[in-house]
Amino acid sequence: MGDIVAKGICESAEIRRSAVSEVYVESEFAPLRTVVLARNEVSIPASAMSSDDLRFLSAESRKEIAVGGDMKDFAPERQARWEGEREAFRTVLERHGIQVHRPRPLTPVEKATAGDGYANFFARDPFFTVGNQVVEASMRLLHRRREVLPLREVMRDHVYPSDCGYVAVPMPEVAAPDDPTLGPGPFLEGGDVLVLGKKVFVGTSGLASNPLGIQWLAKFLAPYGYTVEKVRLHRRILHLDCALGFIREGLLVACEEALLDGIPDPLKEWERITVDLDQATSLATNGLPLGPDVYVTDPEFSFLGREIEKFGVHVEYVDFSITRSLGGSFRCSTQPLLRKF
Repeated sequence: MGDIVAKGICESAEIRRSAVSEVYVESEFAPLRTVVLARNEVSIPASAMSSDDLRFLSAESRKEIAVGGDMKDFAPERQARWEGEREAFRTVLERHGIQVHRPRPLTPVEKATAGDGYANFFARDPFFTVGNQVVEASMRLLHRRREVLPLREVMRDHVYPSDCGYVAVPMPEVAAPDDPTLGPGPFLEGGDVLVLGKKVFVGTSGLASNPLGIQWLAKFLAPYGYTVEKVRLHRRILHLDCALGFIREGLLVACEEALLDGIPDPLKEWERITVDLDQATSLATNGLPLGPDVYVTDPEFSFLGREIEKFGVHVEYVDFSITRSLGGSFRCSTQPLLRKF
């Protein structure tokens, strides 16, 4: 009997040891080992188009968006190209030995009951990982508030069994129908969260994460030794990763015009490649490091790729034009579960 118990204890310990390394994000450029890659489902409501909340999109992008219905029904050719972009990106990820998980599609019930539209198209924002803490976000835009639901299956399969924390930001308060701010939140979205060791930067522009969400995150992470720094953003910027991106230790790409208080103090000595505000809103800073030596961007930003290569970083190119027209790019399309040296 003792041998059986001892064997069970050893097997449980082995399971725990194997789980420890499954979920951990050390930084934005630590080698990417496991990642969630977004699906391609979206229905943007007319109410969003008539507000100022999509000001981060170009006028051309706004014209191309199908309003009030699923893009696959309104624009099947664009839908097919969009899905092709994500599959091409997946091929690059897997070629570099990265394990890729996908959220499930939205169910018919989830779509039918989503009166404010729905989204299942950018895995970065509905949750994020800091160290070994997984946080379900609190989305500001109404059509994105259920976007975490298709990701819960990934959580059950890969987060619950792992030796990590798993929490959710408090549900945002219900705002009056005529309140353009959509209420006090708290709002906190993964695209605003950049991790650098024990330092976390969180952006806020009025479109996504807000001060109450940032305050919540600082309080939550403090016992784990993290400090959180708020970064104020230009009103045309949706998330921090649309204005600032880490490439490797000591090297970043930034739109300084979009950072209202300038480059954050801990990053001022880093070498940087700069882009202008129009390039930033086209997602120039939203490439994805696969590690400190490999970076993925769109051929639209080959000028940026050439500058990055001068620092000894290999650049991979994937056409992401449809994805970018919807307001996100490579970082927005992914959420790491494991990034660790």
